[in-house]
Amino acid sequence: MNSIGEGLWQAARLVVTLNPDLVEITALSLRVSLGATVVASCIGLPLGAWLAVNRFPARRFVIAILNALMGLPPVVVGLIVYVLFSRSGPLGVLGLLFTPTAMVIAQVIIITPIIASVAHQAIRDLWADYHDLLISLQATRLQRIKTLLWDGRRALMTASLAGFGRAIGEVGAIMIVGGNIDHATRVLTTAIALETGKGEFDMALALGFVLIGLAILVNLGLHFISRTERGARW
Repeated sequence: MNSIGEGLWQAARLVVTLNPDLVEITALSLRVSLGATVVASCIGLPLGAWLAVNRFPARRFVIAILNALMGLPPVVVGLIVYVLFSRSGPLGVLGLLFTPTAMVIAQVIIITPIIASVAHQAIRDLWADYHDLLISLQATRLQRIKTLLWDGRRALMTASLAGFGRAIGEVGAIMIVGGNIDHATRVLTTAIALETGKGEFDMALALGFVLIGLAILVNLGLHFISRTERGARW
């Protein structure tokens, strides 16, 4: 019990004093996850809107595949990216393996289906309300998508935040393609695994506090943006 209490105390001290290693790891985590979220949003949001607006024979199948990809095993994604960017792989010449860029690519693959699926559900409901109006105005498909994306921006921001929350807590794929290299590719989740294995529980707990804090901030952002607290309801 004393060791646990001491570990918690040391962890709190590291957070309060802004330990340089802790700050560096947190900054890299935010840079990688935010970068992945921006790229995935640029892909997933228009894709979700396009699936909501367009009708084609294989549409239900595509939507089913998209929903299934929300459960992609991160280690499998990491393995695929590793094979692609390894020296013997087709993209090995780029030299991106064990770099933050490879970590961003892995996270984009993981969270794009999540963002696209949530966006599709939000835009589909909005399309049901706007369908007759946009058809009567003879809006093109591109104009319909732009209108729906703009009017549904609050719900779509929720989709992006959900993707960020998934990305910031990722460890499997990041460990494989990043290598958990000190001062290069070490992020919060991989650092927690490493420090725990070394028995450095104070640093592991401090990293855990930061990760939990970021998760709480994301959830608060979700509540604020979606206004779920409106009408005294949460």
